[in-house]
Formats: sequence, structure tokens, C-alpha cells
Amino acid sequence: MNLKSLLTGMAGAAVLALSFAAVAAPGVARAQIEVDIDKGAVKPLPVAIPAFSGGGRGADIAQVISGNLERSGLFQPLSTAGVADKLGDVNVQPRFPDWQATGAQALINGQVTVGADGQLRVDFRLWDTFSQQQLLGLQFTSTAENWRRVAHKISDAVYERLTGEKGYFDTRVAFVAESGGKLNRVKKLAIMDQDGANPSYITDGSYIVMTPRFSATSQEITYMALRPTGSSIYLLNLQTGRTETVGKFPGMVFAPRFSPDGTKVAFSVEKNGNSDIYVMDLRSRQSTRITTDPAIDTSPSFSPDGSKIVFNSDRGGQAQLYVMNADGSGVRRISGGGGRYTTPVWSPRGDYIAFTKQTGGEFHIGVMRPDGGDERLLTTSYLDEGPTWAPNGRVLMFSRESASGVSRLWSVDITGRILRPAAYTGAASDPAWSPLLD
Repeated sequence: MNLKSLLTGMAGAAVLALSFAAVAAPGVARAQIEVDIDKGAVKPLPVAIPAFSGGGRGADIAQVISGNLERSGLFQPLSTAGVADKLGDVNVQPRFPDWQATGAQALINGQVTVGADGQLRVDFRLWDTFSQQQLLGLQFTSTAENWRRVAHKISDAVYERLTGEKGYFDTRVAFVAESGGKLNRVKKLAIMDQDGANPSYITDGSYIVMTPRFSATSQEITYMALRPTGSSIYLLNLQTGRTETVGKFPGMVFAPRFSPDGTKVAFSVEKNGNSDIYVMDLRSRQSTRITTDPAIDTSPSFSPDGSKIVFNSDRGGQAQLYVMNADGSGVRRISGGGGRYTTPVWSPRGDYIAFTKQTGGEFHIGVMRPDGGDERLLTTSYLDEGPTWAPNGRVLMFSRESASGVSRLWSVDITGRILRPAAYTGAASDPAWSPLLD
């Protein structure tokens, strides 16, 4: 496999964004539309997204935008049949009564042109159909094959304008693709766009891959590989295709995760039944053991500022969550409820820690504040585990296994209200969300 060519094609070319001045339009006495994503219940905003004019990829771009916004749970794309053909030039105001009649509170229309140099230019406008005002107007230019990324960037811009929060659509997800039965399960390292498109399989399944994790600062992944000869932790640069191991350690190494600045990796080392957490400086390749308890300490995750680490440990009798300083000092337990707490991961915003919780015969994905307060369980099923945060800190992806042993990817927002299967339909586990692409 030519890994470099595979990953380079996935990364795509840079996309440039230029803002337009708003088009003047007559207004009515009505506030501009917005979506309050902190409410306990939010009725999805009806939005019309007709095929962008100009032919080419216009219909495809509109379809990707529609899919992104619908899967967020905050928007309801409407049929535009019989109305879309009344749209004129993207720089001309739409006939608002036509769109009001569909029930759409927002309209996203656009135009696609291809220059003599083959470059793709996409102009789009976001309109409030009732106030009859333009809320956003942008132009994106890229290579023609990069049209999906343009659609994701438009989705992010619309999401941010209407919710006030950063979007998360121009991202990728690393995960473990699974096949075969329980006794002969094949696990490959895989990566895809966040909407399930362009899945690629990086390892061949000849060994088990677990816990891929993205760097927050670059397109780099760390993961654990388990072979009959032992386990190793790898670093994979998605831009160059280079793969390298993170040193050699006596015993089993597992659960790697980058520091926020990408210069360190925290992981666990198991030896003689005891697991402790180590941190390696990737520049010097020097590692430091930061826990020394005779219990199982694992699943380290840094706070966004790098000053603290959350991890799970059974030092109190069963797995609970603990926070310590990044040097291992100041350990304190933060989980207080019954049950077992595992796989903690700090939100990119720093306001929550997500985790897996097992109570009785059920598993949950939950969140709590870094001090252990405001614990909330967002999901319940036969087996939910391994949450990962979208880069905006508002959505989590995780794996859900059925009683039959098949694992799929799901997502849930931090209110727990918007719960749905992820777009990837194959068997999968251990998702890891990338930062926003450059």
C-alpha cells in the first residue's frame, strides 16, 4: 500500500475563504433567526438548501451541506421542489414569499463556477426568509476535487452563524474498523470524513489496532498495535505517511494520548499486573513515570492547557476518575457516584470531562465538570464506550455494541437530547475526532 499517496489525497488542498458584504434588503420587525443549543429541547430549524446553480457539483455540494446540518439535530432541511427553479443569480435577492410558503426560516443558496485554470469557486448566501435579510455571504475557492471540503466549510460557517458555536464538519475521524466474528475479529486502523465519506483503511488487519488518538495541533495519530510478540505505540503523520514507534518498554504499553501542544504522549505501561502512567517528550524521547500506585492507572487525558491529567484507576477498589497535575502530583478523585468509570477525555473547551460508566448491566456515556460536579449520563445501552469530542466541545462520538457483538459508531450532544447513529454504517469502535482541518 502506498500510504503517502492515500493520505495525501485525503488531506486535500487548502481552501481560501473571502467574505462578501451583505446585500441590502428590506427588513421587517423581527429578530434575526438563531438556534439556542443550550435549551433543554430545541425544535430543529426549518431550512431550505436547493441545489447550487451553475451545474457541476452544485447539487452534490447542497446535498452534503443538507446532510451535515440535519445530522447535527438542530436543522430540518426541507424539500425545495417547485421553488428552487425560481432562484436567480446568487447575488440577487430571492423571492422571499416563495420560500416563506415552504415553511423555511432560513435559505442557503449558492452558485458554482469553474475558472479557466480549473479552480472551483463557490459563492453562497444565508438568508433569513422572514426578516428578508442576508445573514452571511462567503466565497470559497479550491481545486475541483476538493468540493466536499468546500461543502463542509460552508456547513461550518452556517452552523456558527446560527448557533454562535464553532462548527465541526470540516474534520475527520480515526477509528477501528472491525470485521469477522468474536473469536476471529479483524481490527484495522481507518480514517474517514466526519460524515462517513471517503473511508480509508490504513493497516491490513494482520495485527490488532486499538485506541487511535488525534493530535490537537496537527494531522497526526497515535495508536496501539498488538501483535503476538507484544504491544507497541505508534505515531502516524497523515501528511507525510511516516510511521514510527514510541520507544520500547518492558511489559504491555497501551492507551496513548497526545498533550494539547502535540509535544508529548501520555500512555500506560503494564508490568507484573500493575499499570502506571508515563509521559514521553517526543522531542527528547525521554519518558517519565508519573504514577506509582500498585493499582491499575490508565486512560490519561490532558486538560486543554496541559496543566492537568484525568485518568481512571481502581486504587479505591473499582475504576474511578482521578485528576492530577501533569507531573503526577496532587492526585484527587473526582467521580462520586456508584458504578465503574473509565475512558475519561477532557473537552477541548475545558468545561467537561466525558467518560464511560458501567452500572449494573448497562453502560453509559456521561459528562461531569473537572471538579466532579454536574455529572450527567447522556446515553444508556447494552455497551456504550470510548467517547471522543468534536473540536467545538458540543458533540461526542462513541461506539455502541449490541448484544450480538456488533459495534457501531454513534454521536450525542452534551444535552443528551440529540442521539443518533454516525454516518459510517460498518462495524467500528474506538473513534477519535480530529481538529478542524487547515
